[in-house]
Amino acid sequence: MRIVSLSFILSFLFTSAAAITPPDEEMRKAQIKDFTDQVFEISSVMLHDVVNPPAASRFYAYAMLAAYQVVEANNEVLPRLSSKFKASPNFTTVPTPKSLDKVFAATYAMLELGKKILPSGYMLQEKQDAYIDTYQKKYKLSNKASAANVSYAEAIAQQVLTYAKTDGYGKLSTYTRYTPAQKEGSWYPTPPAYIEAIEPNWMHIRTFFMDSANQFMPPPPAPFSLDSTSSFYKQTMEVYETVKSLDEEKEEIANFWDCNPFAVKFTGHMAIGLKKITPGGHWISIAGIACENADISFDKAVLTHTLLALTLHDAFISCWHEKYRSDRIRPETVINRYIDQRWRPILQTPPFPEYTSGHSVASASAAVILTALLGDNFSFDDDSEVYFGLPVRSFTSFYQAAEEAAISRLYGGIHFRDAIEDGVVEGKAIGHFALSKLSISPEEVSGR
Repeated sequence: MRIVSLSFILSFLFTSAAAITPPDEEMRKAQIKDFTDQVFEISSVMLHDVVNPPAASRFYAYAMLAAYQVVEANNEVLPRLSSKFKASPNFTTVPTPKSLDKVFAATYAMLELGKKILPSGYMLQEKQDAYIDTYQKKYKLSNKASAANVSYAEAIAQQVLTYAKTDGYGKLSTYTRYTPAQKEGSWYPTPPAYIEAIEPNWMHIRTFFMDSANQFMPPPPAPFSLDSTSSFYKQTMEVYETVKSLDEEKEEIANFWDCNPFAVKFTGHMAIGLKKITPGGHWISIAGIACENADISFDKAVLTHTLLALTLHDAFISCWHEKYRSDRIRPETVINRYIDQRWRPILQTPPFPEYTSGHSVASASAAVILTALLGDNFSFDDDSEVYFGLPVRSFTSFYQAAEEAAISRLYGGIHFRDAIEDGVVEGKAIGHFALSKLSISPEEVSGR
């Protein structure tokens, strides 16, 4: 059995773009951009479907895994990620076509998986057809070669889809429906739409790396109390006062990291859904931005997206398990009931319990993975939200971005401080655990 440390793999992949019969620099960057452009097409379908954050993490994970299975099968150094899963899939070897174009096949497999797994995945058929046409013209791929590569990609995507169908997603509707406890301190639907709780049984989805949904269970949240000396009351007043005194910069931060696909705007009697990317989708976008600007091979770009997506998948399982275990009330509900009926958060409160903060958990886990793969002091301009009318924000590291994402939940008025801080600890633990599966120690990851 091959035992190769991730640090060796990364060292190899950092130089592979220049050392092993590589495309030229312009070609390499173009290939990575082709891939990230198609990732955006998957994100666009999720926007159309208003996919919730945990479900989005699942869809990204399997789509990226399909792409990774292509590059892994044709790269001796890449880690066999599926062998590290809690439940190993029964992937068999798919005969490689003589005319293999790894970039094309990996990207097509990702789109194919998205087409088969997303509610409106059929929309990706048009994107696949356009991708074939564009790629053939750009890289002189013949009709015969493209057909062989499509068949290869479809076969690999089908194996990943078969594995996905055994993860428990199809059984979620069979569990007891969640009903708000209606007791003091427990979660209750929030304005303006009063949407019912989202994915209360997500804890039953199979993890990739974690042993169980409660492996990284955070400490209990501060208990509900209206005693002015209690931690809960002090945290409530912190949210209340923070929102009342926000400056322009903090409000921009809150909006930049909103990532709430359930935001609704009312015009008279008409409710209009506001299209927004999920937290996981935002970090997948950051990965694309970083990979396009890093001196890495196409294979490493796919590895980066895949390991990130798999880790985010587990992070949402862990977080959602805690949300419905602690079932804690949101700041908006507490403040409106007991302090100020007219107070409103800057952001719309998402439709699920408060503790821990999903964006804090997801962002911290993402920062661990991206730092390990791309480096600690990796500066980047995040234009993920330009599509939604928000300005670019610049960061000097993935950890800085994750820290801003976490504190944005306080600025937005939708989370208490302990949900944010404990969520960060939870997310980092999940990220480091995923890395440990690939034989990389926390000491190899700076900026912890």
